[in-house]
Amino acid sequence: MHVTLRTAVSQSPAVVMAGFTRELFVALAPPFPRLRLLRFDGCHTGDRVEIELDTLVKRLSWTSLIVDDGVQPDGTHFFVDEGQILPPPLRFWRHRHLIQPGSKGGSVIVDALEYRTASRLLDALIYPAMWAQFAWRRPIYRRWFR
Repeated sequence: MHVTLRTAVSQSPAVVMAGFTRELFVALAPPFPRLRLLRFDGCHTGDRVEIELDTLVKRLSWTSLIVDDGVQPDGTHFFVDEGQILPPPLRFWRHRHLIQPGSKGGSVIVDALEYRTASRLLDALIYPAMWAQFAWRRPIYRRWFR
């Protein structure tokens, strides 16, 4: 299943890319499930991010590896994280972060997600929650990159 959200911000792609820090990662966390950041190496190939999700019933581990990063010929900065250890019901996770040049020196942050569970029906059922988790980021991005 694919989810794509776009957020226009006023900073340049290079500034936005440099702003993807531990502090921003924590600021982007939605209120539920509660997130505890255990490790954040950065956003470059080979870096790892490890979190613990507290669902109030159980604590779940999630580890992602940055598998690619760079700058495309059009000036788009990007990095890609892939899930290595995923909480149920997820079985596959790839999140492409694109920071595209926007108008008047700004950028468009694109969160392009691909995920899978054990069934297409479950993929579709959790789509609204996935969309909401990333829509939550939009006002935070706008404030962070004024």
